This record gives sequence, C-alpha cells and structure tokens, in this order.
Amino acid sequence: MAIDPDLARKRLEARRLELEAQSHETEETRQAVELDQQSVGRLTRMDAMQVQAMAQAQERKRQHDLVRIEMALRRLEAGDYGICVECGEEIPDRRLAIDPMAEKCVDCA
Repeated sequence: MAIDPDLARKRLEARRLELEAQSHETEETRQAVELDQQSVGRLTRMDAMQVQAMAQAQERKRQHDLVRIEMALRRLEAGDYGICVECGEEIPDRRLAIDPMAEKCVDCA
C-alpha cells in the first residue's frame, strides 16, 4: 500500500501541535519547587517535587518525540518515509497511523 505523503504530513504536524500545546500547558508544573516551610508543609512539598519530576520526565519524552517528528518530516521530504531504516521494507500504514514517527517496521523494532 502506498503512503499518502499529504496524510503523513498532516498526521505529523497534528502530533507536533499536540505536543507543543501539552508542553505549554505543563510549563508551570515543571518549574522549581520553592523551599518555603512557612506556607507549604514538608509532605506537601515532597508531593510537589514528585509532580515536578513526573512533569519533567514527560517533557523530556515530548521533546524526544518532537525530534522524531522532525526526522520523519525529513524522511518524507527525501522520499524515505514509511521505509524501515533497518531492513528497507515498507512500514505498514496501520503502524504509521498509530505512530506516524515510526522509523522501523514491527519486526525490526
């Protein structure tokens, strides 16, 4: 099955917009937790630090996915999108529908 480059680009750009929006929405959560024992108790501060650590980990994942999107867009421009970088076989459209950034087929992943 041939991959529709316009559909692939739309999927990638939609995912990029979604990731950028999520990043913007969680920006405050990733900020440093203030050390103010007067206004925040120790356990509350520990909870806030845990939430911050999780938000930072999610942001790292989003940034990684944004890089993967850029790489997929480059493959699309080069005419290599949808071709496994390991074995050279075509990546099924169903896989690309789930993960439009996929660079490997299921067997090689």
